[in-house]
Amino acid sequence: MDPYDASRAEYVGHRAIVLGGSMAGLCGARVLRDFFDEVVVIERERLPTGPEVRGGAPQTSQPHSMLEAGRVTLNDLFPGFGEAVQADGGLKLDMSDDVVWYDRGGVAAETDADLPALYASRPLFEHVVRERIREFDDITIRDECNFVTYEHNADENRITGVRFRDEDGVTTTLDAAITVDATGRTSRTPTWLERHGYPVPDTERVSVDVTYSTVRITRPAGVQQGVLIAPEPRRPRGAAMLPIEGGRWEVLLQGLHGERAPVDPESFVDWADALPLNDIATHLREQEWVSGIQRYPFPASIRRRYHTLSEFPDGLAVTGDAVASFNPVYGQGMSVAALDALALHHQLSDGAEGLGPRLFRQVSAVVDEAWKTSVTGDFMFEQTDGPKPFGTDLLNNYADRLVTKAHNDGTLTEAFLRVFRLERPATSLLRPRILWRVLRPRLGTARNQPTQ
Repeated sequence: MDPYDASRAEYVGHRAIVLGGSMAGLCGARVLRDFFDEVVVIERERLPTGPEVRGGAPQTSQPHSMLEAGRVTLNDLFPGFGEAVQADGGLKLDMSDDVVWYDRGGVAAETDADLPALYASRPLFEHVVRERIREFDDITIRDECNFVTYEHNADENRITGVRFRDEDGVTTTLDAAITVDATGRTSRTPTWLERHGYPVPDTERVSVDVTYSTVRITRPAGVQQGVLIAPEPRRPRGAAMLPIEGGRWEVLLQGLHGERAPVDPESFVDWADALPLNDIATHLREQEWVSGIQRYPFPASIRRRYHTLSEFPDGLAVTGDAVASFNPVYGQGMSVAALDALALHHQLSDGAEGLGPRLFRQVSAVVDEAWKTSVTGDFMFEQTDGPKPFGTDLLNNYADRLVTKAHNDGTLTEAFLRVFRLERPATSLLRPRILWRVLRPRLGTARNQPTQ
């Protein structure tokens, strides 16, 4: 996708409305201000004034990193975004040099490539974006307001605004030339479409039955290393220990398909003891726990295929998790939200008429890449249920060989991480020089086998 270009923006109308104050909603609002006199964000929950967990969004207490696609896009939309995160204590680390990545029975080899990523708590990432949004006089955030329904002109096949209950509980109508639904997985747009005679997007649901439990612990001064341990079919448990602001680590334990991540400290340490690397268990014992254990269930990845609809009302668009919500272990949500906003920028630059369908077609390409990474990985487990993309088993066999070879080959580590970071398409893993390294006969044994 082409980068953000403010010079392409032309005036569209007086007001745009965004439903939802999440990362997707805030990024959408930033883009819309280039085209409208006024942008109003309507959010159900009370938004915090600092880097705190949002009410109604328990996933924000889980570890997050900002993938490269999101980092670059957010720096374009909010110049100085990365520096602001670091100024508030976030870290810019190299995904190869500074993070130990364990998968398929070994540790990935380091690479000489520069693979930067931002590490901080999700509340800090969101706080930095909210503070930038609040600097704009033409964007108004109205939290503690509840969306009721869309205002609809059936004769013109157009959404003309929204009806909502305001901060005082009074039902209010607000007109808008464009309304963007960024309300997440619980979006009511499909139900509204059905009630008003529009086609409803098919929904793909891939059940992974994941639970995540997270605790924050102190991090020694000068220590910045992170650890990622991917779950495997013979061990449906994963873990992460990522550095965040405040001299802390966020430690996450993950269980799939019936493995319930623990919520009591003793069991939490016992789980860590059973991991193939001992770093996490060691630090859990040696460092101070500065939070309680937060558990978050994630039953399934969901994709609503809006790009296939034959009819859709003008003046309405859908973005973020309301279109596709991925298994959080892959860390794609914030980056996909930023790319969705970038797509909104490009499509509005081409005009407002027929915005929804054009946006959905461009976003579908973004979602396809993220979906390949997450869903293909989820189907490593035979218990995963849902529509399996064509060629998934073949791709998983190839990925298994690639990652195993990456234990001794930094070039393969780099190739895989650039796809994981949404920096390159998955097809880049089939380039001749990568294909040869993956398929050539194995010689010797892996050098990066862990020791307990």
